This record gives sequence, structure tokens and C-alpha cells, in this order.
Amino acid sequence: MNNNDIKILMVDDEADSLEFMSYNIRKEGYQVFLAANGLEALEQADKHLPHLIILDIMMPELDGIQTCKELRSKAAFKDTLIVFLTARSEEFTQVLALDMGADDYLAKPIKPRLMLSKIKSLLRRYGKEEEEKSDVIAVRDLEIDRDTFTLRKAGTLIELPRKEFNLLYLLASRPGKVFTREKILDKIWGNVIVNDRTIDVHIRKLREKLGKSYIKTVKGIGYKFKKAKDEK
Repeated sequence: MNNNDIKILMVDDEADSLEFMSYNIRKEGYQVFLAANGLEALEQADKHLPHLIILDIMMPELDGIQTCKELRSKAAFKDTLIVFLTARSEEFTQVLALDMGADDYLAKPIKPRLMLSKIKSLLRRYGKEEEEKSDVIAVRDLEIDRDTFTLRKAGTLIELPRKEFNLLYLLASRPGKVFTREKILDKIWGNVIVNDRTIDVHIRKLREKLGKSYIKTVKGIGYKFKKAKDEK
């Protein structure tokens, strides 16, 4: 996919910041659409179906966290790349952003070279995922379909955010294999810097939705998908 085929939606209530970022991104040949708050972002997203959304966290009308949550609740944006903008440097803000379904984050003030580097890196990874052969994993009473991005447990559909789905797919692709935290970070988050707590939060959410008998913690190493319910 060429740059001029890629659509990027930029959302920020600061007009100067929006103009500065969009100028630098347009120079790379990308299609750029703008919104000044979360409500406008939802309208623009529905209209243009962007490949990537750069989303400020602190906004009027509807903040970035709620906007991301609303986008991820729609099937059309399950796989859309989302990058949060934040003026905060606290770790909890970054963890919250990723837990809400974001793929990465950028701290203000924005540095053009870093922003463009992150955009290109995310789009490359997105392209590789799109090119991978679709597959369905059927293990125990789960059916995990990477083609339609759906999970069924004993025939019942269970909705999962993108990161939770990818994490489950990774673990279930090799039942019984222990995936180290380093391998999980590399496969699911790529070059995004996150800590161990982020992985633990996603595992906890999966257990809440599936039950505790599917994923085992291997202390000091990582996690594995259990082949049978009674497997130790």
C-alpha cells in the first residue's frame, strides 16, 4: 500500500498542534483528516474509515479514552491503528492508554521525526499482519478466527479488544508452549515500550471473559495456554 492510499485521522482540540502535525504528515504523502474533539472524531472515522487515528487524550465533548473505547466497540475499527497523544508523562496514563486499546502513544510536545517514525513502524507492522495467511484455531471449546477477528466459546461469541485477541491467538497457537514475557511483548506490542503490568492486565481480562482454566502463569517466565482444563 502506497502512502497516498493510507488515511490518517488526527484529533486534537489545539488548532496549532493539529496544523503542525498534519503539515508534517501530509509531506509524507498520507491522506489526512482532522477533528477537534471526540465527537467529531467519531463522525470523521465513520465517514473516512482511516487506517490510523492519532488521538489526543485531554479534549472537550468526549475525551480520547472514551473516544477510543467507542471506536473499539465498533467492528469497523477493531483493527484500526490508534495512537494516543498526551501531555502527561505518568506511567499510569500510558498503561491506561494501551489498556483501552491503543497501539502506541506520543508525548507532547510532539517531535516530528519521532512521530513519523512511529507512524511508519506501526503501518509496516499493520501491513505484515494484513498479509499473513488467515487461520482458525480450534482448541478445547474455543474457536479463534483471525480472518474475521472473532472468538467463540462453546459456540457463544465473545467480544475481545484487538490486543486481547492477538494475545489469546498467540498463546493458543501453541498449546502447552511457555511464551516468555519478552516474546509476548515482541509479538503483541512490537517496539512499543510497555511494562510487565500491561501484560498482566490483559491476561487478567482474558481470564475474566474465558475462565481461569485456559491460561497458566509460569512464575518468573511468562504464560502458556493449557491443553486441558486439569493441566498443571
